[in-house]
Amino acid sequence: MRELVEVIAKSLVDNPDEVVVTEEETENGIVVSLKVAPSDMGKVIGKQGRIARAIRSVVKAAATREDKKVIVEIE
Repeated sequence: MRELVEVIAKSLVDNPDEVVVTEEETENGIVVSLKVAPSDMGKVIGKQGRIARAIRSVVKAAATREDKKVIVEIE
């Protein structure tokens, strides 16, 4: 899941070198944290959170295929 979030985020931002994605397994599932440059936050979140919601939907669909629960956090 980490690779999927990383590819999506790098294609959206102006500074792909500053994209950092970490993956941590918890009892609730897998938590994927996405960090981008402050100037790119708007591009990752989108108007009214639409892009962030779309990223979460794509990751959730991929996780469902593998019977996993994934939470995407944007920091």
